[in-house]
Amino acid sequence: MLLAPSWALSKSIHLEAIKIVSTPPDYIKATLIARSDKQCPTEHEMAPDLPSNVHVSKHPCLRVKLSQLRSHKVNARETKTLIHEIAIIIGCEALANAVQLVDGAEDTSPLGYTYTTRTLSPRISLIPILRSGLGMLEAIQTLLPEPVPVHHLGLFREPTSLQPVEYYNNLPYHDNSTVGSNAVAELAILVDPVIATGGTSVAAIQTLREWGVKKVLLIAVLGSEFGVKQAAKEWPEGVDVWVGDVDPDCDAKGMIKPGLGDVGDRLFLTIGK
Repeated sequence: MLLAPSWALSKSIHLEAIKIVSTPPDYIKATLIARSDKQCPTEHEMAPDLPSNVHVSKHPCLRVKLSQLRSHKVNARETKTLIHEIAIIIGCEALANAVQLVDGAEDTSPLGYTYTTRTLSPRISLIPILRSGLGMLEAIQTLLPEPVPVHHLGLFREPTSLQPVEYYNNLPYHDNSTVGSNAVAELAILVDPVIATGGTSVAAIQTLREWGVKKVLLIAVLGSEFGVKQAAKEWPEGVDVWVGDVDPDCDAKGMIKPGLGDVGDRLFLTIGK
């Protein structure tokens, strides 16, 4: 989740380049403040009641790595490694449910036997949300058996209203082709380590729908209960949300508690900017 960069506050931004989610700021802040007074459930209490299109990993290795990532003692290099490893685990689980095997061309083995190759369907594009989504990008690229187009969305969260502001978008809107790297994806894999208030995810989902994708697979390391519900209900029939775990609440500043802190700052050593 991104905080406003200093240049964005010091220079004018063309209004037509900015898209702000329509959820009223006062509603979000009031909800977060009200929820922040609740006690976090223990691990023995019931899991949150989540929509059917939200999936929480139960992989024990992921849970241990996530508990390590939560620590304030983890440095930038360790943060990058843990984000990558968690993204591989959750990405593997998510992709197993989002893509299908299809037969490809005939090929020959080293012993001279013919066999039918396999490939994936549907057509995929990868969309990391800047900055912190870059920390998950390589993991998902590693999992996919073939290269896929990568398009970037830049969103930061305005600190007063907690609303997302889009400052960068390189989706190829100008190209209506159905083949090639600029073709509209049938499946857009959206990666962002943290889903806090859900505003950034909602804005990204809206943008991808406008581009024309048929399905969005949102993969995150951690989400708040409120945030993942917001993302899931934005397009219930078109979005699947996969997260490593869900924390119950955000604080009044929109940060998940106990959470992971600002992952972008932790990855790029920009804490305090």
